[in-house]
Amino acid sequence: MDVRELTDETERREAVPILRQLWTEKSPADVLAWTGEDDYRCFGAFVDGELVAVAGVLVAGVLHHARHAWLYDLVVDEPHRGEGYGTELLRFVESWADTEDCAFLALASPESKTDTHDYYERRGYERWGYVIEKEL
Repeated sequence: MDVRELTDETERREAVPILRQLWTEKSPADVLAWTGEDDYRCFGAFVDGELVAVAGVLVAGVLHHARHAWLYDLVVDEPHRGEGYGTELLRFVESWADTEDCAFLALASPESKTDTHDYYERRGYERWGYVIEKEL
């Protein structure tokens, strides 16, 4: 598997159908615009030239938390799920975040996604709190 950052719009456009498997309520245009935001880093995992998984990450350093990478997206294209590509891509993102001087890789997940929580916990992630939000 080859992982590289998707930096131009053509590459990011290829990632949109995979990202929309996670963000089903978003339009392709909305997803493409999000992948082009300044601080958002989009990584693609390729097998034999085919994009099979995508990860979206932001690096943040705020007063209440050490410098960290925030994993917004980790999506394996549905026909390729269960083949280990998500785990490989996650390892890549962890390594990348370490080279960016991040102390943590963090993510948020809806309470109902217990399979997702189990996946990350098996890989050494710790569930330690809540994300609390209010729609405005």
